[in-house]
Amino acid sequence: MPTMNVVVLAGNLTRDPEVRYSSSGTAIARLGLAVNHRIKKGEDWVDEPCFIDVITFGRQAETCGEYLKKGQPILVEGRLRLNSWTDGEGQKHSKIEVNAHREQFLAPPEGRDRAPAPAEDTGDADVPF
Repeated sequence: MPTMNVVVLAGNLTRDPEVRYSSSGTAIARLGLAVNHRIKKGEDWVDEPCFIDVITFGRQAETCGEYLKKGQPILVEGRLRLNSWTDGEGQKHSKIEVNAHREQFLAPPEGRDRAPAPAEDTGDADVPF
């Protein structure tokens, strides 16, 4: 039976992108994204936020690190991925994150007239894990 793993999210960054490089030189950017869902409570509408970790690679990661800042709106397309690790004390951890293959900046970076073009999809052939 075929399966599908596709995620499209639009929200605001909760922090500046964190860009690091793998031992092979691949750029890896981690983004925090807040996506709000409006619900009515009594007579008032309130935002119910969902906080999502996003990871992207290669030139896309470098572009995110160069142009994005906390609070900016962004659209992310990708797939869900389970990230599992063991900490220094032997405790096992895991979390679901979005492995992005496309980001679209929804507002121009500060000090610019327009947002840069989306980075080309490089896939995750160079994913270092």
